[in-house]
Amino acid sequence: MKRIFKKIFSRFSLVALTIISLFVVFVLTVLFGIYATDRVVAHFYPNTGKYLGVAFNVLSWILVVVTVLHAANRDMVPETKIPWIICIIVLQIFGVAIYLVFSWHRPSKKSRLLHREIRERALPYETPRVPKEIAFIEMGHWAQVSEALSTSNPSAVLYPNTYTEYFPSGAAYLSRLLHDLDRAKSYIFLEFFIIEKGKMWDSILAVLERKVKEGVEVRVMYDDIGCMSRLRFNYYKQLREKGIDCVKFNPFVPVVSNVHNNRDHRKIVVIDGTVGYTGGLNLADEYIGEVKPFGEWKDTAVRLEGEGVRGLLFMFLRLFDLQKRTSEDFGRYLPARVEPFVGQGFVQPYGDGPSPLYDRHLGEDVYVNILSGARHYVWLTTPYLIIDYRLRQAMISAAKRGVDVRVMTPHIPDKKIAFALTRSNYAALIKGGVKVYEFTPGFVHAKGMIADDEIGVVGTINLDYRSFLYHFEDAVLMYKTEALKAMKADMVRTFSVSALQTQEDAKRSVVWRWICEVAKIFAPLF
Repeated sequence: MKRIFKKIFSRFSLVALTIISLFVVFVLTVLFGIYATDRVVAHFYPNTGKYLGVAFNVLSWILVVVTVLHAANRDMVPETKIPWIICIIVLQIFGVAIYLVFSWHRPSKKSRLLHREIRERALPYETPRVPKEIAFIEMGHWAQVSEALSTSNPSAVLYPNTYTEYFPSGAAYLSRLLHDLDRAKSYIFLEFFIIEKGKMWDSILAVLERKVKEGVEVRVMYDDIGCMSRLRFNYYKQLREKGIDCVKFNPFVPVVSNVHNNRDHRKIVVIDGTVGYTGGLNLADEYIGEVKPFGEWKDTAVRLEGEGVRGLLFMFLRLFDLQKRTSEDFGRYLPARVEPFVGQGFVQPYGDGPSPLYDRHLGEDVYVNILSGARHYVWLTTPYLIIDYRLRQAMISAAKRGVDVRVMTPHIPDKKIAFALTRSNYAALIKGGVKVYEFTPGFVHAKGMIADDEIGVVGTINLDYRSFLYHFEDAVLMYKTEALKAMKADMVRTFSVSALQTQEDAKRSVVWRWICEVAKIFAPLF
C-alpha cells in the first residue's frame, strides 16, 4: 500500500497529471472558443446566423485543406506526415490547433543562435586529424561512411592514436570507470540520461566528492525527465552543495508544447581529456545487475584513450554550455600532449540531435550507409525496433545481396507498447531475409552495430523515432580498432543464448497485428 501511495504521489505522476490537465485545458479552450464564437454570432446577428454558420464551415474546411497541404509539403520525416494529416482531417479545427502546437519540436530561436555560437567557438579545435586522402587509402570503401558523417556534421572528426576497450556488461564498465575516476588530475565531466541513487551511483559519487576536495573540477548533467521518477526535483542543488557543477537538462515546465520531446539521451564520461566513455549504460543499479526488473540486463559500452576523446569532450561542452546559456573557451580543457598509439585504426565520435541544430538524422544515416557498404555481415543490437521504411529497406537490401544481417532485440520488455511495435516489424524483416533474434535471458539495452570485422558503432542511439528525431544522442564509429574484436566475440555469445524468430513467431493474433499496425502509424509522433 505504501509503495502504491508513493507512486501515486511521485514527481513523475504529478508531472503526468499536469501534462494531462494542460492538454484537457487546451482542448476545452479550443472547443469553448468555437462555441463562444457561434453564440456571439447567434446573439448579435440572429437573422444571419445560418449564413454565417455556412461561412464558418467553409472557412473551416479551407483552413483544414491549407493545413493538410502544409503538412504534406513540409520538410519533415515522411512517416510523420500521414498521422498528422489523419489528425487534421478527422478532428477538423481542433486537429489544426493540435498540429500547430505539437508538430513543432525544434529548440527555441534563442537556443539555436547560442548553439551556433558555441559550435563556431569549438570549430578551430575540431580540425581534421586524418587527411582525407589517407583515410580513403586506409579505410577503402568505408571511408565514404566516415566522409558522409563529417560532411553532415563537421564536429564529427576522424581521429587516429586512440586505444579502444569494449565492455560487454555494466559490472566490467563500472570497475574500470571507478579506477579512471580515481586517477583524475584536472577535471571529470559526466552526462547521463538517467542517474539513480544506489550502489552504482553512490560508488561514483563517493569518488567525485573526494576528487572535488583534491581540487579536480567536476561537472554533471542529467536529463530532468529521464530522472524524474528516480531523483528529487532539486537533486542538482544537493550536488552543487558538494562542489559539483551540476545542471538538469531541459527541465520540465508546465506548458502545452512539444519542446519536452528534446531529451538528452547521451551517456558520456570525459576525464582530463585523455579518457572517455560512452555506450548504453546509465548510472542506476539495473545496469550493473544489482536489481533485475526484466531478467538479465544486457548492455555495452566503449572506453577511448587518446586523441579520439576530444570528440566526446566537445560534445559534452557544447550541450553543457547550451543548457547553462554560456559560451566558454574549449581550448583550456585539451590535454597538453597525447601519447601516440600503434595499430589501433581510427575512431570518429559523433553527436546527433533535433533539427535544425543538426542538419540530418545522422544516427540513421550511419546505420544505412554501413548496411549499404557491407559485404559479409552486419549485426545490430537494439532495445527498440521501431524503424521507418528507409532503414527497413536498407536491412532487407543488404540481406538480398547475401549479407548476413542480424538484429538482436529483448525477449523481456521494459515497455510493453514499444515491445509490441518492435515485434510488429519482425514479419517484413524476416520475409526480406533478415535474421531477428530475441535475447531470451532478459532485456537488451545495448545499442551497437558491427560489420565485416572492420567497422562498428557503439553509442546511445536506439533504432526508433525518438532517437532518430527528437533526442540528443552520441556514438563512436570505430574502424579496425581492438574493441571490435571483443565486440564481435560478445555478439556471438549473445546470439548463442537467443531465440531466432520465424514467420510463425511473427504471426501473432490477427487482432493484435491490426492494433500494432494502427499504432505504427502514430509512432513517429511520440
